[in-house]
Amino acid sequence: MTELDASEFRSLITSVFPHLTGAVFKLAAKGWDSIAVDVDDTLIFKFPRDLSAERALRKEAALLGVVRPSLSMAVPDMRIHEGPPFFSSHTKIEGEHLITEDYEALGEGDRRRLADDLARFYAELHVIETDRMHEAGAGAIQPWQSPEAVRTKALPLLPPEIRRFAQRVVSDFEILPPDPYGNIYGFFDGHGWNMAFDHGQKRLNGIYDFADSGFGPLHQEFIYSNFISPDLTARIVSAYESLTGRRLDRRRIAILTGFHRLSELAELADDPANVEQMVRSAAAWATVAARAD
Repeated sequence: MTELDASEFRSLITSVFPHLTGAVFKLAAKGWDSIAVDVDDTLIFKFPRDLSAERALRKEAALLGVVRPSLSMAVPDMRIHEGPPFFSSHTKIEGEHLITEDYEALGEGDRRRLADDLARFYAELHVIETDRMHEAGAGAIQPWQSPEAVRTKALPLLPPEIRRFAQRVVSDFEILPPDPYGNIYGFFDGHGWNMAFDHGQKRLNGIYDFADSGFGPLHQEFIYSNFISPDLTARIVSAYESLTGRRLDRRRIAILTGFHRLSELAELADDPANVEQMVRSAAAWATVAARAD
């Protein structure tokens, strides 16, 4: 679809929801796949940019319809409107992103509660019947770049002082055996930009954006919270082990975290709009991880 301004979105939405005529409309986000519109800070409407994004939005709504009743955590109750144009709607989950600085400002009790809530979210998600998720449209998660692509495209972009450490991570990733728990249906996107965190109450109100969910190795589920803090990941892993009885391999999670950062850098190495951000992300990870190694 072509880029639209707020007034055009208002017209499209109120043609289906005339009671919103007097509401306040604002563009919430311009994501890779869809444009999101916030209405009165209570509703979110998503308009896919193309047919591929439309299929992804339709699949996400179907997946949420299966997982939502099984979760203690709030997730969007997404409804599809066939149009034209095609779009989705759901009630907004109150809260803001959770970034590193926010997490570091939390006290011990709030950190523990956050980790417990996320561990329960993962534990409940991972036991949903795989057949139901397949029927709803879940497939394999998006593969990462190959080790050779990472060596060729990502490593040369890194500062020399951390390149050797990154090379070792790639080698460690290459020899990892298959995940001992195999593949599960998971979220695989649990970073703070997909969280609705109440900074006043210091608690997580909900999680959104299931577009990247699917079937993948269980340990990979636990790498994304490292974008917030390794401390949070360690707490989630311990709480998850207590809930499920599964023993997780922390070294495997560390290797996967590093290779994921490098894979993202390799994927966007030729994208001038995003490559610098990916270099900073990979360099920040490597600096911290090398000190802890």
